[in-house]
Amino acid sequence: MPRASERRSPAAQRHADTVRFVLFEARPAGLTFPQLVRSSELSPSQTRSGLACLRDTITERNWPPLIWTLKDGYQFCADPDQLQAYEVAVIRGKLTEIRRFITGTVAPHAALQPKGRWIKHLNTQLSSVESTLDVIADYTSA
Repeated sequence: MPRASERRSPAAQRHADTVRFVLFEARPAGLTFPQLVRSSELSPSQTRSGLACLRDTITERNWPPLIWTLKDGYQFCADPDQLQAYEVAVIRGKLTEIRRFITGTVAPHAALQPKGRWIKHLNTQLSSVESTLDVIADYTSA
């Protein structure tokens, strides 16, 4: 699989630069997605592409993370407490997605084919994931 830097197009990099500039101008306040689209004068698709590319760039260059909150929108974050709250919210969302996949897709399939080789393998893997998620959920609820 190609590295993130090899997957980015020059257009996505330009959009990321535009988004970064707009967010720096808005600091310390954040911008909601519609505000970011209007301020950057990019289309919604270009803005999403720029945000994705910007997240890759932030990771590569060890810049402060880009977070999103309902209250403030997108913003750069250096505050450890705010960053932890964001991470906990993201983890809870992912936990919900995985649990819905297990209960909504895998469980009905297992009921139809309880002795199937694939379903046994999937149940073994998902049991391991679910026990890990339970530990993470306990940690994030504290």
